[in-house]
Amino acid sequence: MIILTAINLFNYLDRQVLSAVLTPIKDELHLTDGELGWLATTFMVGYFLTSPIFGYLGDRFSRKGLIAAGVVVWSLGTVLSGAAHGFWSLVMFRVMVGLGEASYGTISPGWIADLFPPARRNNALSIFYAAIPAGSALGYIAGGVIAARYGWREAFWVAGVSGAVLVPGLLGLREPRRGAADAPEAPGVDVGVKGRAGYKEILKRPLYRLLVLGYVGQTFTLGGFAIWAPTFLYRVHGMKLEEAAWFFGLSLVVTGLVATLLGGWLATRWRQHNRAAYAWVLGGSTLLGAPAAFAAFMAPDPSLAKVMLVASMFLLFLSTGPVNTLILETVPVGARASAMAASIFSIHLFGDLPSPLLVGMVSDHIGLAKAVLLLPCALLFGAFFWLWLALKMQRVAEA
Repeated sequence: MIILTAINLFNYLDRQVLSAVLTPIKDELHLTDGELGWLATTFMVGYFLTSPIFGYLGDRFSRKGLIAAGVVVWSLGTVLSGAAHGFWSLVMFRVMVGLGEASYGTISPGWIADLFPPARRNNALSIFYAAIPAGSALGYIAGGVIAARYGWREAFWVAGVSGAVLVPGLLGLREPRRGAADAPEAPGVDVGVKGRAGYKEILKRPLYRLLVLGYVGQTFTLGGFAIWAPTFLYRVHGMKLEEAAWFFGLSLVVTGLVATLLGGWLATRWRQHNRAAYAWVLGGSTLLGAPAAFAAFMAPDPSLAKVMLVASMFLLFLSTGPVNTLILETVPVGARASAMAASIFSIHLFGDLPSPLLVGMVSDHIGLAKAVLLLPCALLFGAFFWLWLALKMQRVAEA
């Protein structure tokens, strides 16, 4: 658990270090803002487009070997990013990072699910996913500090080598048997089923479809927040751009860590009394998060806007552990990597990939203050499907 969570931390550190060094990269390589934006997009292409491949492989071959190969590939891509001397070489290396991280993101949650029985699984996955805000913050901080003292190339080199150091520890682990922690009477909906299922069979499952549809709405909102919230505070409320970015980054880290762990713990406690508790946490957190986000973008007072922005992000992160636990527990244990892959593909293709662009396009016509209202609307979309999921799971629990 420690090794897999530590690797997940470096997963997001290597992903976000680019954001910390965009300015020196632009100056040295003479790139435009559009080309800098494409660097993030090409990472996502390498990440979510290859996820279905690794999902298929992860349900059929050694997960340890696939994960280790993924860590090596993304670490190598990060190191080589520091050796890039032009736009296209940097694009190629960022695609490598995305490809390597796709292997880890799809396969490692299923490994953790096989280490812990259902009663402890959600807490374990919440700890694992708490590495996302922590690693992202370290990517911003470490990348900025190293780049300021030594250079942007050195920031990539340190980040890449640091993650690769964990590979020997991973190779020394004993991979658990698929479904090893699941008994036939386990409380997950399909957690006791031992067979494999292809993507077509997974997507036929009503509970899984509702889960992913709600996740798309939540990811759409988070993706828009990440890009536009600091700019919103700058344009609409007159904050200094650096101050707005610092406030949002700090809020993202604190709410991500606290809410992810708290949401996992509360959902696990509640599930002892209600087997549909995870789904109710998803639906309830997004339903409450929508008016908080509306208030954040409509409040005339900047202090109130910041408070409500933090509240909405906190509510969004409460669902991190339960949603990923349910993704693993609503499919056969032999299809968990495929289920994660289909989810990753869907939430990025329809969620945080288009949301920054759509908000920007709408902003060009009616202004950013109104365009950002697309984000709480997406939360209502997600809440609808997650509450529908909760009601269906409640009926199953009471049957």
